[in-house]
Amino acid sequence: MRKNKILVLDFGSQYSQLIVRRIREIGVYCELLPYDADASAISEFDPKGIILSGGPASVYEEGDSPSAPDMIFDLGIPLLGICYGMQTMASQLGGTVVAARKREFGFAEIRARGHSGLLKNISDRTNADNHGLLDVWMSHGDKVTDLPKGFKVIASNESTPIAGMADEVLNFYGLQFHPEVTHTAQGSEILKRFIIDVCRCKADWSMPSFVDDQVSRIKRTVGDDEVILGLSGGVDSSVAAALIQKSIGPKLTCVFVDNG
Repeated sequence: MRKNKILVLDFGSQYSQLIVRRIREIGVYCELLPYDADASAISEFDPKGIILSGGPASVYEEGDSPSAPDMIFDLGIPLLGICYGMQTMASQLGGTVVAARKREFGFAEIRARGHSGLLKNISDRTNADNHGLLDVWMSHGDKVTDLPKGFKVIASNESTPIAGMADEVLNFYGLQFHPEVTHTAQGSEILKRFIIDVCRCKADWSMPSFVDDQVSRIKRTVGDDEVILGLSGGVDSSVAAALIQKSIGPKLTCVFVDNG
């Protein structure tokens, strides 16, 4: 079983799949689950770190605003909250999130603070006081105003005084901006820092290695049996057919399913 794995919990962001892609580009296997995934599914996946995606909701709205499973905060693994993911982390751990007076959408400049393990020595340039500055992409209408106990500010700008937060004892991090998009110039470096240095994953995954793993798994599962597969011609069934055929060859029989 592969141990170097990252899990992304999806809160409805348009960038959730992009986060997964960025992690895989680093060379670490990553999967996406809904934010309300069962605790058993999370435990079975056994990630070395969890990323909470952004999303369109507000944590202070009455009703069922989405929140992360409480159990993830007790797993003893690093967490990274992005945008809404940071806000729900802050709220669930005792901080305060409010509506911002001014929504922030588009490019922004932030200052890295506190020499945090996540942002230390990552910058686009420095200011006159030699503080690191980052060009980032913001997309939020809410903001964290009070930190949870044990957290410190690791990034800020004038409109968002808490643009990043961290509890470096627990390795919990939050970023109000989006490191997964190319508009955040150092975004890939920030994600790599979290995945490789904080989560201590090894960059040993690639798509060919994934195919090899799946072929071995299918061979073990099928054994001496044969397989009949309904094939619609869509991406999912076509990929499944290709993998199974590669694994067991003529023991696979495909039946075309006409979806109209």
